[in-house]
Amino acid sequence: MAGRRSFTVYSGMASNHPAQSRLYVDAHLDLAYNAVRGRDLTLSVDKLRAKEKRDNQEIMATLPELSQGGVRLVFATIFVMPRKYAPADAPESFTYEGAQEAHERAVEQLELYQRWEAQGRITIIRSARDLERHLESTRTAPAGDGPGHAPVGVVLLMEGADPVRTPEELGWWWEQGIRIVGLSWKETRYAGGTGVPGPLTDLGRQLLTQMQQLGMALDVSHLAPESFWQAVEGWSGPLLASHSNSRAFVDSDRHLDDEMVRALAQRDAMIGLVLANPFLKAGVSRQDPKSSVTLADVGAQARHIAAIAGWERVGIGSDFDGGFGLQETPQGLERAGDFHKLAGAFPEEVVQGVLATNWLRWLRASLPNQ
Repeated sequence: MAGRRSFTVYSGMASNHPAQSRLYVDAHLDLAYNAVRGRDLTLSVDKLRAKEKRDNQEIMATLPELSQGGVRLVFATIFVMPRKYAPADAPESFTYEGAQEAHERAVEQLELYQRWEAQGRITIIRSARDLERHLESTRTAPAGDGPGHAPVGVVLLMEGADPVRTPEELGWWWEQGIRIVGLSWKETRYAGGTGVPGPLTDLGRQLLTQMQQLGMALDVSHLAPESFWQAVEGWSGPLLASHSNSRAFVDSDRHLDDEMVRALAQRDAMIGLVLANPFLKAGVSRQDPKSSVTLADVGAQARHIAAIAGWERVGIGSDFDGGFGLQETPQGLERAGDFHKLAGAFPEEVVQGVLATNWLRWLRASLPNQ
């Protein structure tokens, strides 16, 4: 868009490169979900790892880590785990059964984002004007955490729509700053989802109508194939797959087949690559050694999707810490601050787009003006 400032993405940059020169965009992080489970995301990655002493799913992304690593803009989720799909040892306090519990758990996460914003740790991006103000602030404020430092810009994304008790309630969520909604994780009252096939429900169709009237974006990640096609065919608003890979590499309904990618490209949708080893390479489990998947596998996924949709529609939706962590991500990625290393997975001429500007273009076209 004419008149917009440009931002540089540096590949292979040294750790002492001025952080305020960097701008990366990650389109899927479960920040509040991790925080309500007791992970203190206001700490550095090193401090939190030392505190937790885990040997799997070690933390990758905290607020200071994101800011210091140049990941200055993220799509941060409100995600609540359905109780029937939660691990047996999961506390009921962060799972739900029924719409009312889903709503209450989601409001708890929303209020956490609001507290972080009041503390100056994040900036919730509600409009294109907010986006430009935030981008300008990244040029002047130092990286880090605390007074005077650059907060992380956050676009709020609801992953799984069960917290919306009725379609008519969606306007309240819009007022609170939600700008993107994905109908499913597993199945919800609105649509079939990953591993649970099914169509859109009547409530789902009503919710899509409300979303379009408000100007919300639809995230198709996790939609079951039948729901995907029904939703996309009837949708005229902003569209994305915040964190989805190609089914050509991992044959699962969690991912997009080539026809889905083609349909998204025809709507100028963005597709964010998930940086989780089992989602990048067939036959890999969470228990496999980290060295079994490399940045070359990320590049292979990206090239396949780009051959169908174009490089201008490829981005990153890492899903760092969304059930994965240090042990479950490609070799060479040790923390969110290693985001710049992803540059080695893509052709040099498209790096800036994939790591930042493709998402910025999409946001400028999708967010309300003010």
